[in-house]
Amino acid sequence: MTINEIENEIIEEFELFGDDWEGKYEHIIDLGKNLPIIKPEYKTENNLIKGCQSKVWLHTDFENGKLIYTADSDAIITKGIVALMVRVLSNQPPKAIINAELNFMKTIGLMEHLSPTRANGLVSMINRMKQDAIKFNT
Repeated sequence: MTINEIENEIIEEFELFGDDWEGKYEHIIDLGKNLPIIKPEYKTENNLIKGCQSKVWLHTDFENGKLIYTADSDAIITKGIVALMVRVLSNQPPKAIINAELNFMKTIGLMEHLSPTRANGLVSMINRMKQDAIKFNT
């Protein structure tokens, strides 16, 4: 699936909740529970996302021309947000990640429902994922 197709799938999932943000947060938490966990050896200082209120680790592998992200967080909502980003950007070629606009976050209202520190953390996470894509873009 392309990034846009995955984004559309997520938008459709969140539309089922209408304006019920309690339900949306529960869905985000559930997504975090299904996040493929980062290997313990990748939970290093180097893989910590700077600018996040909670701890977020992100590891990037490059396989068959695509980036594979694994991640974890010590906070349940943040872990769900990380799971969304991994779902959208993992298994994609670097160029697609670099060019991704990630409009789904605005469409589902995620940015306006996050605290300023979580929103800053999300931006830091996206920047890190895109920086990794730039490194592997050959």
